[in-house]
Amino acid sequence: MQQPSRPVDPVIFIPGVTASELRDQYDLPPSDLWTPIQHRNHTRITLHPQNLSYEALEPALVAPGHVFELIYEELIEELRDDLSRSEEEQVPVYPFAYDWRQPLENTQQRLGEFVGEVIRRTSLMAHYHNAGYPNCPKVNLIAHSMGGLVVAGYLHNHASHHVSKVVTLATPFKGACDSVVELVTGTGRTFLNPSKARKRRAVRFTPSVYHLLPTYAGALEFENGLVSDIFNRGAWQPSILESMGRSAARWSVAQDGAESAKEAFDSMLFKAKNHRQVIDNLNLRELGFNPKRWLAIVGLDAPTVVKIRIQRTAAGTPQFAVDEADAENEWNENDAQNINTGDGTVPLAAAIPNFVPKENLVCVKPGDFRFGERYNPPALRFAGFHAQIPTMDLVHRIIVRFLTDAGNPYNKSRGMRLPGVPLQRWNPPVS
Repeated sequence: MQQPSRPVDPVIFIPGVTASELRDQYDLPPSDLWTPIQHRNHTRITLHPQNLSYEALEPALVAPGHVFELIYEELIEELRDDLSRSEEEQVPVYPFAYDWRQPLENTQQRLGEFVGEVIRRTSLMAHYHNAGYPNCPKVNLIAHSMGGLVVAGYLHNHASHHVSKVVTLATPFKGACDSVVELVTGTGRTFLNPSKARKRRAVRFTPSVYHLLPTYAGALEFENGLVSDIFNRGAWQPSILESMGRSAARWSVAQDGAESAKEAFDSMLFKAKNHRQVIDNLNLRELGFNPKRWLAIVGLDAPTVVKIRIQRTAAGTPQFAVDEADAENEWNENDAQNINTGDGTVPLAAAIPNFVPKENLVCVKPGDFRFGERYNPPALRFAGFHAQIPTMDLVHRIIVRFLTDAGNPYNKSRGMRLPGVPLQRWNPPVS
């Protein structure tokens, strides 16, 4: 008896920073501490300077809930529908919520455990079992924003024998200036409003934000004589560490606040630097993973902060000149040198990974929202184009083509090439 053809491998979707709900399970009933729109309790999600695995205000038991429906529900439902052969032979698409505050190494370990769980669950589905899935179990990974950094780190640590294909959407492989804006002023898009003071306190003790510090060429302009390594405490203006010390003094149990803050700051910078080096040096072929199995979709043609200046004060210390009015958009499809643009949050230069050929990338822009789509709805206006890329019909169609190896007979899911890549060399990994 001939074995049935194998369905598309199950999909795991990894959202971006702040896009998973956080709930305190210590409360009965559990209380919502963070939902991207309604609940933003910065005080209770702030981590403890002496142990960044736990909250500053104890007792607590904070755990991730579900992913942000407003951004991701349509994508997940479209994939469930378009990838499945029938109601009886569904392709499972699992959302992976995680504690986005933690260092990415922690999340990568949890993702590895979840991959194993998804494989075990899928092996119990008759149409997968009968097609031989348990003999060679694999999953597809789709990630938005910081979720793509989690996937890249996961592949580095776990090789690739359980991963079939990867899709990343608007991932800041080389960071984003918005992370510096958050840490310095508390006015960036990462943690949203309201209170800038409470927000700054929370974000400065959030390890994942340091994983988003920008390192692409031209991102940071240091005046002569200043420490120019953003992962070195000496590169930061003293007021930030002083402020962290005052916050830490409230919670310190063994040392003074200043020392606790210094150790926490150094630890977060150190882990973030190591992770960035892993991403920069990632070699997919050495991991046994063909780069053509990685689809990177990036956004452009939206005003984006692409550069931050660090000035020298009269005392010789650094001072960040942060101004969101510095957002630029100089997109030109035919000018390889002029890429001062981005998706509103991630600069284009930061979205280009070292481990995928530029000819493979697919770019999308706000103008790609087709008639009838709700670009920039009021609920997402705060987050801009970056947050809305997963909602685009065009993006959905490209992902389905990539996962199914389907064609594009009506040229409705094309996207565009990276600026400076000749049309004849553009070779994205879709049929």
